[in-house]
Amino acid sequence: MVPALAGLFFMSGAAALVYQVAWLRMISLVFGVTVYAASAVLTSFMGGLALGSWLGGRSAARLQHPLRAFAFLELGIAISALAVPSALEFISGVYDQVQARTSNSLIPLTVARLLGSALILLVPTTLMGASLPFLSRYITDAGGFAAARIGWLYAANTAGGITGTLLAGFTLIGALGVLTTTRVAAVANVTAGLGALALSLFNPRAASETVRAGSNNSAELPAPRIVLLVVALAGFAGLALEVVWFRLLTLFLTATTYAFTTMLATVLLGIALGAAIAAARIRRSANPTKALAWIQIATGVSVILSMTALAYAYRLGLWDEGMVQACVVAMLPATILMGATFPFAVAAWVADARTDVGRRVGVLYAMNVCGAVAGSLAGGFLLLPLLGTHASLLLLASVYVATGCLVAVSSSERTHALRTVAAATVLFILAAATLPDIYAAVLSRRHGPAERLVFRAEGVQTTAAVHYQPSGRRVLYLDGLHQANDSAAMVRVHAEIGQLPMALHQDPKHALVVGIGGGVTAGAVAAHAGASVDVVELAGSVVSAVPYFAHVNGDVLRRPNVRVRVDDGRNFLRLTEQRYDVITADLIQPVHAGAGNLYSLEYFTLARETLAAGGVMMQWIGHREETHYKLIMRTFLRAFPQATLWSNGTLMIGSVQPLTLSRAAFERQQSVPDVRFAFAQVGLDDFDALLARYTAGPDEMRQFSGDGLVLTDDRPLLEFHRSMAGGPPVDISALRGDVARHIRE
Repeated sequence: MVPALAGLFFMSGAAALVYQVAWLRMISLVFGVTVYAASAVLTSFMGGLALGSWLGGRSAARLQHPLRAFAFLELGIAISALAVPSALEFISGVYDQVQARTSNSLIPLTVARLLGSALILLVPTTLMGASLPFLSRYITDAGGFAAARIGWLYAANTAGGITGTLLAGFTLIGALGVLTTTRVAAVANVTAGLGALALSLFNPRAASETVRAGSNNSAELPAPRIVLLVVALAGFAGLALEVVWFRLLTLFLTATTYAFTTMLATVLLGIALGAAIAAARIRRSANPTKALAWIQIATGVSVILSMTALAYAYRLGLWDEGMVQACVVAMLPATILMGATFPFAVAAWVADARTDVGRRVGVLYAMNVCGAVAGSLAGGFLLLPLLGTHASLLLLASVYVATGCLVAVSSSERTHALRTVAAATVLFILAAATLPDIYAAVLSRRHGPAERLVFRAEGVQTTAAVHYQPSGRRVLYLDGLHQANDSAAMVRVHAEIGQLPMALHQDPKHALVVGIGGGVTAGAVAAHAGASVDVVELAGSVVSAVPYFAHVNGDVLRRPNVRVRVDDGRNFLRLTEQRYDVITADLIQPVHAGAGNLYSLEYFTLARETLAAGGVMMQWIGHREETHYKLIMRTFLRAFPQATLWSNGTLMIGSVQPLTLSRAAFERQQSVPDVRFAFAQVGLDDFDALLARYTAGPDEMRQFSGDGLVLTDDRPLLEFHRSMAGGPPVDISALRGDVARHIRE
């Protein structure tokens, strides 16, 4: 019976993680991709699980057919999950009104995001949360060792989560799209539900045997409230650690959706393995409470030692790039121990239970998830900004060690408890002494020890750092990856992205720059003193680094015509009432996680609708694989049928009307000394130099890109580029047009 139930719960877990990945993408289109928005969604998701677990536990004892009830839960999840897109569309309109009336104030917007996410996700996530208590009640009725059986179910559900995460991140979304992916998950729920119904017909209610929940040695059991506190703190530390781990591992890995998928899958793999090992051994454990104490202590110590091992392995050059290896070394040992916590906690919590195991499991799981909700919020909003990754890692490891000591003190005789606390303290101190500065370890290997750190800010969204190189060059790193520097070549590229659209518009008065980086693009736009410039940057820590590049960005933050706003750029475009003459953006790689939202047809259409009459949008395309290049161009042309191509095919200009170029208008702009100097910095010394940047017009671009798929919010193909066949680098040597068609004297 247990293998069959585990199979059903496996499918349920797979569907749940597919939903989580897909829903986060869908809701981010409304609330933005900021950490605040993502945390609101995750809080609502896990809050629903906690509520469902508590309600499921309360009702489990009264159920006559718990397996049948589980079947209807699965069917209900499928139905309510399919309704999420419609609910999101309704909430989107309400949220737009709230944001318009609150002037982007963080507190009311956070409340609106929490309430909106809760309304969208409450029904399906509450049903998900109730499933474990219902199955716990069913297998308890069947008799046997309840803690072991519940452990196997927990392991199977988590293993399903691994499968769902990998399928969604590596295959389904790229191949089928977000909406179809959620429908696949709904099919899994329906299959699990129908399977449970069929199983209930063969085993409508198993004959009750003697129930052995856990240890029968009541003298060695901790106080019930201690068990609840331990699982709550374990949930808190576990989710907060995920935030810290993910931030640290971006130093070792390229920030693609595949890297984040691998990180999450590794966490779930460890939990599933730990739960399975615990379920297999818990029957033979003479003292599960003592085991629980040492599992917590070992978790805290392994959190530190694993990250130490990763840092030294990287510093010594044992490997240069390895997505799976880094995740396994850093997280797997600790997460295996985390996974073993729940089954042993169940053994201690339901040890003296006979008829209310389902209720107790529901309460225990609800406390664990509530702790996880608090941990996810504290990790991003408090620990990283206030303490940084190093201190946060040590603090969270100490939480695990402290909970282990707490269990030992509450359940052991005094001498044994003191020995346990002393040993745990020594182990923690020794482990903490080995932990190096992770950033220093990574950057010294990647960039050499000669680079000198002059600024670092570990913000809510990202960690920004500025280094001085021996050559005198300044470099901006975001989460350890190069973003910008002050070399002449780099400055010219970024300045051109700002200057070219300003030169092509005959009289720009309002401009928008999405992303600030080192500030060069924004500074180039702001050199036009007659134009007001709005700059929208996702991470406040990046804005803090901009003054270190004041010598190349024109001290952009001090310019009176510049306003900087920390926000999601797409979200800002969707809600602003301002109409812009020029929209441009810092360089954003389309394959990076989250970048799909800034390359989709919906985004380009949104930008077009935000342009004033005669306005232009600059879009960097670069030189990349031919398939990717044509896909971006084809998508841009769908939104801007009058698009033109510039700067040897690296920049596209979108306009609602056919682009017109005027020598008189260009020379009028050049009559302003600051503008003339700024144009000259990127080689736009005269009108003929501007014309020389022209590559092709819309007809040539359409012929070159051909027919085919376009990037959409539902099909973010470049972000999930492994679903596409590779190709050779793009060759644009034959892509040429006549600029004369655009000149109006």
